[in-house]
Amino acid sequence: MSRLLLIRHAHAGDRARWRGPDDQRPLSEKGWRQARGLVALLSDDGLARITSSPSLRCVQTVLPLAETRGLQVEEDPRLHEGSDPHEAFTALEADLHAGASVAASTHGDLMPAILDLAAERGAVLPPDVRWPKGCTWVLDHEDGRWVGARFLPPPEA
Repeated sequence: MSRLLLIRHAHAGDRARWRGPDDQRPLSEKGWRQARGLVALLSDDGLARITSSPSLRCVQTVLPLAETRGLQVEEDPRLHEGSDPHEAFTALEADLHAGASVAASTHGDLMPAILDLAAERGAVLPPDVRWPKGCTWVLDHEDGRWVGARFLPPPEA
C-alpha cells in the first residue's frame, strides 16, 4: 500500500497585510509551530518523496518534515494555487502507482478538488470534509485504487 499525505500549508498570516508577492508570503510563528508539529504527527508514515507548491508558505510547511526524514522538498508547479486539479491529481497518483508514499503541500483551493477526484475514484470520505490550514488528509492507495481516507487536524500551535 502507498499513501498520499495531502497537506494544506500552515498558517501564513493575513494575505491582505503582506506587502510582497503572495508566493513569497512566509509562515507566521503559528505556522512554523504547525509545520514542526507535522514531524511528530506524521512520524509513522514512511515517505519516499515530499513535493510542494513553489509558494514559500507551502515549502516551509513541509521543510521540518523533509529535514527530519533526510529528503528534499521537490517543488511542483502543478500544486500551485490556481493550478488545474486534474493535473495535480494525475501527477500525485502516478507517484503512488510507482509504490512510493508521498507528502504533498498545497493550497486551500486545490485540496478539496483533489479530495473530490480521489472520491470519484473510490476513496470514501467522511461527510464532514474540511481543510483548515495545517491539516493533512491521509489517502491510502492499493493495487491501483483508492482504499481509505482520514483527516488529521492541524498540529496544536
